[in-house]
Amino acid sequence: MIKVLDINLDRKVFEPGSAVETRMIEYGKLFEELHILTLTKSSMKFKDKQIAPNVWVYSTNSFSRWFYVFDAIRMGKKIVFDKKFVRGRSVISAQDPFETGYIGLRIKNKWRIPLFIQLHTDPFSPFFTGFINFLRKRIARSVLKKADGLRVVSESLGQAIQKKFSYDSNRMTVLPIYVERSRIENASVKFDLHSRFGWHFILLAVSRLTPEKNIPMMLEVLKKLVVLFPDTGLVIVGDGPDMNSLKLKAKSLQLENNVAFVGWQEDLASYYKTANLFIQTSNFEGYGLSLIEAGISGLPVVTTAVGVANDLDNGKDAYVCPVGDSEYMFKAVYDLLENNAKRENLKLNMKRVLEAKLLTETDYMERYKTMVEKASKIS
Repeated sequence: MIKVLDINLDRKVFEPGSAVETRMIEYGKLFEELHILTLTKSSMKFKDKQIAPNVWVYSTNSFSRWFYVFDAIRMGKKIVFDKKFVRGRSVISAQDPFETGYIGLRIKNKWRIPLFIQLHTDPFSPFFTGFINFLRKRIARSVLKKADGLRVVSESLGQAIQKKFSYDSNRMTVLPIYVERSRIENASVKFDLHSRFGWHFILLAVSRLTPEKNIPMMLEVLKKLVVLFPDTGLVIVGDGPDMNSLKLKAKSLQLENNVAFVGWQEDLASYYKTANLFIQTSNFEGYGLSLIEAGISGLPVVTTAVGVANDLDNGKDAYVCPVGDSEYMFKAVYDLLENNAKRENLKLNMKRVLEAKLLTETDYMERYKTMVEKASKIS
């Protein structure tokens, strides 16, 4: 059994009964001790607490976000010292190779405790742009080269990292995000999107409304579709900084009557199970959880070639389109719009693929424990 210092950004761990708190308690059962250091501002008023006999949660309580890194490094070093982390029986785990990875690396350099990094997206994608992401790329290069263990969420992401860094495959584990298949399959339908919006054919998107999701391309595809099939609609589940600009984009394309922005939704079953097609236009994804949930729900998928979609068979499991190619995606959706047989084949093939790929909770937890313990032994 080992001790783990986990550095992350998910503040929901402080919410009693939240899914994040529950998951961390379950992770705690795998280790001797689990210490969770979360980057927070003092204005959030989170307090350090013990959430299980061997699981503790700490808040940096930083004055502002610009102090997160400094406060977390100081607190992390203290936790490792106070809780008597021992080399060979302890590990520092970071949620990403960016801010939390840098924090973990600084703590590693102080106490020589192995560093384990979890990677959910490809930071070296040409679409991972902007000044902040430029800085994150530079941090990631340093962190990944010095990480003692690495978890990636898809085969394609693992191959990309190995190619860019000649990363030792013995230190890398491919472990997809755990998805509770039975919960999704058995979820009850509370309403029908067709009755709610009145459209004949409904496309569904579940996404953060941020630039890398390329929602404008989705709207361009819809514009071409409604010229031919006016009774087609798009439901977008999600929120984010691009909400207002996307609404303006829809208005400029005269799509106000064909698009519904419904914000974040806790219960997605009725959306997944009563739409006709799932659409994803992202420029990059580390994995693509909503795509997996749609596939489990029996919804045929049209997506760009990002994340887990790179592991799917184009035309058999889903329609996988080149990133940024709106014409290709339009033709893919058009091909499926009135072809029930093709949609049914995609749906059935996707479910078979997911049944083979997705892990049970027991298998997932065992593999998670094994990869973290393996990292702790690396010198």
